[in-house]
This record gives sequence, structure tokens and C-alpha cells, in this order.
Amino acid sequence: MTGTHARADPSSGLVHDGVLDVCTNPTLPPMTFVPGADASDLAGVDIDVARAVAQAWGARMVLHSMDFVGLFPSLESGRCAIVISGVTRQPARERLFDAVSYLPTALVVVARAGTRPIGSLADLSGQMVVTQSGTSYAARLERENAALAAQGRAPIRIQQYPAEEQVVQQVLLGRAFAFVSQDVELGFRARQLHGKVAVILQPQDDNYRSFALYIRKNPTDRAALQAAIDHLDQTGALRAIADKWHIRAATALTQDLSTPPRFDVRAFALALLSVGFARAALVTLAIALLSHATAIALSMPMALALNRPGGVVRRAVGLYVALFRAVPTLLQLLFVWNALPQFFPVFRGDWFSPFLAAWIALSLNEAAYQVEINRAALGAIDPGQLVAGEALGLTRFEVYRHVLFPQALRVALPPTINEFINLLKTTSLASVISLQELMALTQIHVARTFEFTEYYAVALVYYVAMVCVLLLTQKRVERRFHWADRVKAGAHGG
Repeated sequence: MTGTHARADPSSGLVHDGVLDVCTNPTLPPMTFVPGADASDLAGVDIDVARAVAQAWGARMVLHSMDFVGLFPSLESGRCAIVISGVTRQPARERLFDAVSYLPTALVVVARAGTRPIGSLADLSGQMVVTQSGTSYAARLERENAALAAQGRAPIRIQQYPAEEQVVQQVLLGRAFAFVSQDVELGFRARQLHGKVAVILQPQDDNYRSFALYIRKNPTDRAALQAAIDHLDQTGALRAIADKWHIRAATALTQDLSTPPRFDVRAFALALLSVGFARAALVTLAIALLSHATAIALSMPMALALNRPGGVVRRAVGLYVALFRAVPTLLQLLFVWNALPQFFPVFRGDWFSPFLAAWIALSLNEAAYQVEINRAALGAIDPGQLVAGEALGLTRFEVYRHVLFPQALRVALPPTINEFINLLKTTSLASVISLQELMALTQIHVARTFEFTEYYAVALVYYVAMVCVLLLTQKRVERRFHWADRVKAGAHGG
């Protein structure tokens, strides 16, 4: 498996400093998933294939786990050299990237057990069908809708969800008639799904006949990757990997309904008390605290600028506030993580971690809201106090520090704490850039076990616990300020 004829040319752009960077989305068993409690420990067909390719080149594999929609932007920006994540070989993708096939597969349409098989995709006319966002399944159904429209028939109603387990759940709950996936995944999930779904159609579509590794356009790199895959195929390594993960057709799904799913108290308790979930909750709290502290520091001078008469600085701050409040937080996270490396290559380094990217994006976003809170708090104070302070010989800085800011703090504190609570929940969006916070870890375990209720309940407990502590802190702080006000009022009245 490490024969010299399979090694990459030293000029290849796929291996840098002895490292092969690989991007994957660990929510598609058996291709790539988290087999245990450690979210950083990935396994599956794709992981084994990527590791074998790296070994064939004498390199060390480094995995970058992320949301599916971030895979190809990360590849394009140079964050990784290869994407391998149960992605089918598609002509539309090959217009932008090179692809090398490594494992056969087939497209399947899956519905609840007992649903009668259908003859073609056209038979889904008028039905609700769900797919994972970022995949090519929705585009395939849209092409079918064009044919249905030409026949005057109702279109297939398409809904997309960010993760595959959410897609399957919609069918299990009866919200959707069917979902579209690949046969190997359904074969692997047979036991997890308790025989509650069945394949109702396997369309003959040449665009869904193989999984592929994707790289940036480069003939030399593609030839090196093709040689490595050919070598693994000839030595039987690919077949051994497929056998290891029990790759089988989805038609082997059983119809055994004797073990209906129920709430697993033991799984819930183990997850609730696990180090992994506690660590993820700490990451959530840490990114929220750091982002909010940074936002407050950024917002103070901007709030002062907004409270002054017109000028270039005031207009610039107003534009910043309007821009960051208008753009969705999710888009800001994706822009910082995926777009910055394209404009500034320095952000492609390992130092630019998902945590740092989330910190930057959330701080800039939160500062735009905190500016308005601080501006309103400063505006609520009688401006005559500034004049009075200066008349007493205090500098402007001293007036703000000793007179205005303490009063503004009491006004700004309640909305600031409320804004922090909102930010704590907003951190869940950072899962799209592979930050292993609380919600990302929850989705990974749901994808691995299909125990939706148990792991969602664990996340709910952690979020409620953190918010309750914040609410109690808010009440204590507000009571302290109110008590101080009453003391001052009593002293003044005496």
C-alpha cells in the first residue's frame, strides 16, 4: 500500500510539509461519523480511505470536521487539499473541481415501512420529499419537476435540512412522504432505524453511481490522486475497507418492527454526565463570554461617536451598525471562515481556528447591537452633567469615568445581560464552521445513534442551566443597583 509508484510527485499541491489536509462532515454513517463520545475521533469508510491515501504518499492525514455546506468553500479557499464525505461524483461539481471515484453507490428514495414501491421519480408528484442541504439531491428533484411541469402535473414539494439525521427524522415523524439518499447509508442504518423505513425506488441515474474525492483543479494533483486510488484498488485495500464497514445494499433493510424506539434513560444520563458534553458547554460559554466582552469594548467608543454631532466618524459607525445588523449572523460566520482565506492567504494557516473565526464574527456582530444599547444609555443621562463636571475642573475623560459611565451602566445593564443570553444561544450557529460547541456535538451524536430525543434533551438541559444562572445573576445585579439607588435617594431626602 506504500509502493513507490503510488507516491505523489514532490511538486504536488496536495501534501504540504508532510501533511494531507482533509475536509469532511461526520454525519453520514458509514462513510464518515463519530463512533463514540469523543467528537474529534472520526471513523468510517472515508476516513480509512483518506488515511490510506496519505500513507501511500508518506504523509500524515489531518482532518477538518465541518458542516456539509462548508466543504467545498473550504476546499476552494485552500483550507484543505481533499474533500471526502460521502459525496457523489457529479458533472456540475466537476466543472469547478477535479474528482476521483473510489466506491460504487446508488441513489435511493426511502419512505416509511409499508409504503408501496413506486416506478419512477415522477410518481413523487405532489408529495413532500426532503433532502440534505448542500447535496445535489434537490437539484435532481428540480430537474424532475421541470419534466412534470411540461406534462401539466403537480411538482414534487422539496424541503431541505442541514443534516442527514434531520432529513430522516421528517419521514419518521410523518411530515414528509420520502427522502433521497445513498444506498450504503441506508444499509448501515438498518438497525438504528428499527425497520421503520424502506426503499421504494432505486432510480437508474449515472450521476449517482460512485462516491468521489474532490480536489482543486490541477492535472498533476488529479493524476497523483488517481494513481493512489488505483493502487489501493489493485492491492485490495478499498475492498477491505468496504468489508470492514459492512457496506451492503439498502434493499437489505429489514422490516422488523418488534423493537420500537423509546426514550433511553441510560443514554440520556451517560451523555448528560459525559466529559464531552461538559466540554462542549464550556466552549459555548467561553465563546459567548469572549465575544460579548470584545463587543462591549468595541461598542463604547462607537456609542460615544454616535452621540456626537455629525462627522465622518459618526457616519462610518452608523454604516457599520446598519451593515452588521442587516446581515444574518450565519452569513457573517461563513464569510469570516470561508471568504477571508480567499482574500488574505494568511488566514489559511492552522492558527486561524474555528474558535478564533467564531470569536471574530460574533464579536463584530454583537458589537453592532451593543452600540445601540450603550448609545441609548448615554443618551438617557442629562447632558448638563457633562457641562457641570467640566465647570468643576474635571477633564472630559474624568467626567465620563466618574459621572456619566456609572449612571449609564445602570441603564444599560438589563438589556446587556439579555443580549448576552441571546448571544449564548446564537453560538449554536458556529457549528457550520466546525466549532465543536454544544449544538454541534449534539448533532454529531444524533447522526451516530439516531437517538433524537435523548441527545436533544441533554442539550436542552445544558442551555437551560446556563441561562438560569445568567437570569439569577441578572436579578442579583439589578437588585444591587436598585438598593444603591434607594440608599442615595434616602440620603438625599434626609
